[in-house]
Amino acid sequence: MNYRLISALLFLFPVLLANKEEYNASVDRMLAEEIAPTEIPLTSNSTERSIIISPFVNGFLSSLSVILVSELGDKTWFIAVVMAMRHSRLVVYGGAMMALALMTILSVSIGWLTQLIPRVYTYYASTALMFIFGLKMLYDGYKMSPNEGQEEFDEVEKEVNEREQTESDKLLTVAGQMDAPPPPPAWKSVLKIFVETFVLTFLAEWGDRSQMTTVLLAAREDVFGVALGGIVGHAACTGVAVLGGKLVADHISVRMVTLFGGVVFLLFAAAALIFNDSASETPPAGN
Repeated sequence: MNYRLISALLFLFPVLLANKEEYNASVDRMLAEEIAPTEIPLTSNSTERSIIISPFVNGFLSSLSVILVSELGDKTWFIAVVMAMRHSRLVVYGGAMMALALMTILSVSIGWLTQLIPRVYTYYASTALMFIFGLKMLYDGYKMSPNEGQEEFDEVEKEVNEREQTESDKLLTVAGQMDAPPPPPAWKSVLKIFVETFVLTFLAEWGDRSQMTTVLLAAREDVFGVALGGIVGHAACTGVAVLGGKLVADHISVRMVTLFGGVVFLLFAAAALIFNDSASETPPAGN
């Protein structure tokens, strides 16, 4: 009986061994099939990286292009032109950029707060407003006179003249009450020009089309990309205004710039509808 059991075991051992090898092979195949999908995250990681980078670049380019077409020939642009013709260009540039950068950060912050609302609502609302802004710019450009740029320049120059005349009258009044007042230090004169440019620019930019556009872009794009693009766009436009704004103003048509800006706004609105990502639940990279 024991021999039969031993013989049976000896007989079955190769079979069991073969089955074990087959089992091990099947386990190896199963493990290989389970390991193979782990290569997919490598591809998905690269896709995720592109998704992370893409909103920032998209927000940057969108904000940059919109600022360039909406600020060139705007009131804030002419303020920099007039102030740079009378005072230090570097001081005027610093004051204007301080105001524009601050306004851009405030606008982006307002747009970022709207991201607390479900994206599907803010996405379509911002797209609709972008479309309305585009139509409004086309209408304004169509109604503009060919001398619109000169008229805007004269209006800003008159405003600056009145402000500086008021300051001059105050100084004369104070001087009349004193005996030969000493001239103010150079840093006070520089600070005065800086503050004047800052105040004029900030007040002119508040509620402006470029500010509203920055809010709309920040509501649906990467806030860091929108902020950087807006600041770079303002820096470029203000630099042109300070370095040779009057010359540029004499050779560009504000009417054509406005019409072109309207077309750009409409293209952004159409692109937002065509490449609709409002259903995506992945928040923008700025959050």
